[in-house]
Amino acid sequence: MLGWPHQTKDLEQFYPNSILETGSDLIFFWVARMVMLGTELTGQLPFKQVLLHSLVRDKHGRKMSKSLGNVIDPLDVIHGTTLESLQQKVRARNLDPREQLVAMEAQEKDFPKGIPPCGADALRLALCSHKTQGEDINLSLSQILSSRHFCNKLWQTLRFVLGVLEAGAAVETLEKLGPLGSMERWVLSRLYSTVVQCERGFEAYELHSVTTALTTFWVSNLCDVYMEYMKPLLSPQSGGTLGAEGTAACSVLVHCVSTCLTLLSPFMPFITEELWQRLQPHRPPQACSQACSGAPQDTLCLQPYPRSQQLAPWHFPDEERDFLWVQEVVRVTRSLRAQSGLTKEKPAMWVECSSSQAQILHNYSSALQTLSRVSCVQLLGDPAQAGDQAPSAPPKGCVVGVVDHTCTLHLHVKSGVNVDKQISALSLRRARLMPKLEQLLIRGQSQDFQTKVPPHVRDSLARKVSALEQELKNTEEQLQQLREIKEELTEQ
Repeated sequence: MLGWPHQTKDLEQFYPNSILETGSDLIFFWVARMVMLGTELTGQLPFKQVLLHSLVRDKHGRKMSKSLGNVIDPLDVIHGTTLESLQQKVRARNLDPREQLVAMEAQEKDFPKGIPPCGADALRLALCSHKTQGEDINLSLSQILSSRHFCNKLWQTLRFVLGVLEAGAAVETLEKLGPLGSMERWVLSRLYSTVVQCERGFEAYELHSVTTALTTFWVSNLCDVYMEYMKPLLSPQSGGTLGAEGTAACSVLVHCVSTCLTLLSPFMPFITEELWQRLQPHRPPQACSQACSGAPQDTLCLQPYPRSQQLAPWHFPDEERDFLWVQEVVRVTRSLRAQSGLTKEKPAMWVECSSSQAQILHNYSSALQTLSRVSCVQLLGDPAQAGDQAPSAPPKGCVVGVVDHTCTLHLHVKSGVNVDKQISALSLRRARLMPKLEQLLIRGQSQDFQTKVPPHVRDSLARKVSALEQELKNTEEQLQQLREIKEELTEQ
């Protein structure tokens, strides 16, 4: 194929290869033959490493078989098909009538509405999201649909970015931006950490760790956090232009989206190329000078792959550590909002914490206020740490949430919640939880359960009991707080 026995340029460049990827069932039939023949004819091993990929099974772990009707044709997944078309393929095969009946019954059970079109990128991402070394892939349609939903998330994100850019937002390279805010430093540092995870995953041939890192960054960091944080910054200032914070946020967003599309390209080459081409006219010249090495290309598939050493200037581990704690504060605040029945209201919040925690919250005050959907955040304690004259105590009419033993949140819901409605809802929740807890306690205390049930089952029951007890405790605390608020409203 490469011109052997003549010493051609192709033979010099492509032999030996670095790695062979194949199935474990072909080690003797093909791999051993290639090693022996290549060594005999050239004096060199044809490759240095062999990566054994997984076998793809159905969602039940069974080997795909025509007689079982559980074969998933990749083209049917990519383009979509109907149940009738699937069964027509079974009828066209040379199967025993009884096997045909079993196969069509299995198809009706697994694909009652056929297979919706998912695209090649979604199928490829779903396959690469499984651990390939030493484990088979139990492929289900729901996993592929989940990857298709991620493709939709990519489109939605880029639609948001292009909408911002078409509204007149200026984009600068990161080198030209002034001092970055805390959230910009955090998301750039998360991007650096993601690139590091990708490098480690590729080096270890663990593609599932690469896809997990990329989807987590795109969905959990970029979309759910950073884009939500920056939306209030997009309001035009006087003159119809964005402020300095808005310009910096847009520039960082474009940089993160462009870099992440490049990282995703090996797994999703079609959609990433389309989105990258749409983003290109809005990127500043030499925008990838730090993220990539080499000259920029006109197509994403030839773009140099991002390396962590080029992104090292934007690695801020302190911001990543601090924001993990801020996210926990946001989580507790949202839980308080949900328990209090607040949907559109934005109550005020008071935070009672240590001076070091107050400084962290002060640094992320804008993000905390936006992500928690509160009107303002008051830090109780040292005024120097809070940045303003901090109140000494929260007002009456607050529900209380505990982040940890040093941080307590007071959400002022007195004027924004229907107290009677929430007391009724929490009472119903308590009424549903108590019988469940009693049943589990009775089951766990029975003699047969203690002597005949395996230890891991007893441990599982203990965890369920602990979780229900904690939920009941939280419900009781919320009920007590709401009753106190009701008494205060009655007195007034």
